[in-house]
Amino acid sequence: MYDNGHGVQQDLGEAVKWYRLAAEQGYVDAQNNLGVMYANGQGVSRDYKEAFKWYQLSANQGNAEARSNLGIMHDKGWGVPQDSMEAVKWYRLAAAQGDAKAQFNLGITYDRGSIGVTQDYEEAIRWYRLAADQGYVKAQFNLGAMYANGRGVVRDYKEAIKWYLRAAEQGDTEAQYNLGLRYAYGRGVPQDYKEAVKWYLLAADQGHAGAQFSLGVMYENGRGVPQDSKEAVKWYRLAARGDSKAQFNLGVMYANGRGVTENRVLAYALYALSAAADDPPKVLAIRSGLADSMNNKEIEAAQELMRELAKPGNFLIVLDRQGKNLR
Repeated sequence: MYDNGHGVQQDLGEAVKWYRLAAEQGYVDAQNNLGVMYANGQGVSRDYKEAFKWYQLSANQGNAEARSNLGIMHDKGWGVPQDSMEAVKWYRLAAAQGDAKAQFNLGITYDRGSIGVTQDYEEAIRWYRLAADQGYVKAQFNLGAMYANGRGVVRDYKEAIKWYLRAAEQGDTEAQYNLGLRYAYGRGVPQDYKEAVKWYLLAADQGHAGAQFSLGVMYENGRGVPQDSKEAVKWYRLAARGDSKAQFNLGVMYANGRGVTENRVLAYALYALSAAADDPPKVLAIRSGLADSMNNKEIEAAQELMRELAKPGNFLIVLDRQGKNLR
């Protein structure tokens, strides 16, 4: 009750106190829950070794969630030396008891292959499906991706859409973004720009950079929405914090004064930032063309601005400052 704030004000420290009292008496769920608190640093300082201890006690009594959590600890090397084979052992025990998270993690293990586990897409699909059928959102998305890419199954876009939709309806941003792509390009569904915008927007509002960039493209070109350069700039700006394509497109908007006041220095800086992450000839050629219209002082300012934009957490601050300088 103190953990979730049910009936009382949430108090994680108080929750730890009561979990500990029950765990020390051998109560299996309390042991697992106390492990979770230590693993996440909730109500106590994060301590993976202590988390491992309580997971182990609970797992030894057959608690499926604790067994799944113990697998993660071995998988990640949290509180113990990393050991993929030991992780798989605990995942299997938990998965056999129906634990969806363990089933998903077994699916990941077979999907990628690891020490002691040969890559096997069909086996990955089996475990993803078991977890997905229980509503485990990450498994639903991964199962959709397997169908979309034809890994372990014959490529089937309609089946991919089905699983993406289930994950997207639970708020998964990757699923929402991928649904947007499917509708934008007509893969597995009739092409529908309005539907694409709907799914892009859901993911973009949760901070998905790819969806933010795609939404910028839709507004720039008037696909599924009225053409709106200012709205395009808004979404490119958000995506450009870490997306080189968005940096480039935002540079184009500043170079041509579309949706923003023209700013060649900022445009050059954005082209340079984009090229630093991804060096396609197109970016370099356009940057070179822009440089031909700039003097040496402007180019030096642009290079310095690019370095400022590249500093962690600095991107939007520098953009906002540039906007104020133009007023």
